[in-house]
Amino acid sequence: MTRTRKPVGHIAFVGAGPGDPGLLTRRAHDALVDADQVVYDRGVPESLLTAVRAQARSDAQFSPAEGAPGDVAKVLISAARSGLNAVHLVAGDPFGHESVVKEVQAVARTAAHFEVVPGVGQAEGVATYAGVPLPGVRTAADVEDVAALDFEALAAAIGRGSLALAVDAGDLAAIRDGLLAAGVDGTTGVGVTGDGTGETQYTTTSTVDSFVAAALGFTGRVVLTVGEGVSQRDKLSWWENRPLYGWKVLVPRTKEQAGVMSARLRAYGAIPCEVPTIAVEPPRTPAQMERAVKGLVDGRYAWVIFTSVNAVRAVWEKFAEHGLDARHFGGVKIACIGEATADAVRAFGIQPELIPAGEQSSEGLLAEFSPHDEVLDPVGRVLLPRADIATETLAAGLTERGWEVDDVTAYRTVRAAPPPAEIRDAIKSGGFDAVLFTSSSTVRNLVGIAGKPHARTVVAVIGPKTAETATEFGLRVDVQPPHASVPDLVEALAAYAVELREKLAAMPAKQRRGSKVQGPTALRFR
Repeated sequence: MTRTRKPVGHIAFVGAGPGDPGLLTRRAHDALVDADQVVYDRGVPESLLTAVRAQARSDAQFSPAEGAPGDVAKVLISAARSGLNAVHLVAGDPFGHESVVKEVQAVARTAAHFEVVPGVGQAEGVATYAGVPLPGVRTAADVEDVAALDFEALAAAIGRGSLALAVDAGDLAAIRDGLLAAGVDGTTGVGVTGDGTGETQYTTTSTVDSFVAAALGFTGRVVLTVGEGVSQRDKLSWWENRPLYGWKVLVPRTKEQAGVMSARLRAYGAIPCEVPTIAVEPPRTPAQMERAVKGLVDGRYAWVIFTSVNAVRAVWEKFAEHGLDARHFGGVKIACIGEATADAVRAFGIQPELIPAGEQSSEGLLAEFSPHDEVLDPVGRVLLPRADIATETLAAGLTERGWEVDDVTAYRTVRAAPPPAEIRDAIKSGGFDAVLFTSSSTVRNLVGIAGKPHARTVVAVIGPKTAETATEFGLRVDVQPPHASVPDLVEALAAYAVELREKLAAMPAKQRRGSKVQGPTALRFR
């Protein structure tokens, strides 16, 4: 008789690092993606949990870790005995928490398979994000029980180098008293950082005898840095000194497109808020696109001109319906209005023949598009698949150059539903520091579903046509990049923020207070 072996589960104690999802190690990521059950500590930020859930298995169960170490260990062991992969996700490094060490000891006494995945320590990681080096002999610890701290040893560590402690904000007074009682000089530099590695990280610098008052208003876990490294923060701070740090930026794009722009904004320190203003739908009647695809296969066209990523997607979806692929573009040349559209074409294995080197717009493309020559161009027809509300500039310009143009509706753009009331209120009242418009339709539709952005909101537009539409709606255009692309638009906004900061820094204090410039850049100088 053959016995059926029960599936064997696995337990992983995973360090989440100090909070920024980007600091998860590859090993930690793999353990979380493979998990059936994840229990997490209260110190793990919600932003990191959201990022983990987005990549985890759809049936993975998430729950907070509750009870004593033995209770948490029982949950993990029970899951493993049921054949599940269980993860205990903890802030910082697993062995930085005495309670987690006890859990590992409890699991080790069983036959369960387990591993411990290191994470960047909370204290050390946040100190680096705050721009505070920990030179010389350094001490960095994630503190759970302040009463158990050896302040004499901490004072000695400060004398030899620097100290970083992750603690509860409510324990700061006790730490101050303990350091002073242990003989630490009251004028020693101290930094206190809240929301470490998060979108709203904020650091105050003061001294041992004054840091509790300087940190009023801080809640939850904070990181305390003490010693000579604090004085170097002015030169080494990088996370909080990014160009758009703390800026709330409105991103009115379709859900599919907003992600790329938001990622770039986050890299500059902004807090993007995605508000879909348009939705992309198939044309009401598919006959035009059906004829266009047949014409591509039959060699009816010399060129296909793509003016948007949505147009590329629409054509390829129609190809897929008919079992066609990139090989059926053989002999047809492709032009793209800009680099983002070109990247979408390259994703399907095709290299475009023409992308404007100068202005990436209809006018820029026309400036480089050759007139039709009957000898060199035996096929004189161009396919132009685009939105139902696109302007006629490109089609008219091609016709003037002697080309026959099949101007085909490849997709429709329809207005999205209005955003929640709190976002509409923020748009109208100046709750956003900037708004980025990537097309005329995003301007029209945002105003239609949510109202005009407040006058103090910085308005950035991707190109001249979008700028014209914004002006028509009474908006002041502050930023327009030299090239019409999402990367250039975000780069231009970042440069504008740096320019504002420099202007404000050069103003006398009285002028700064009277300045009309709003947003985080202005607030830093008030």
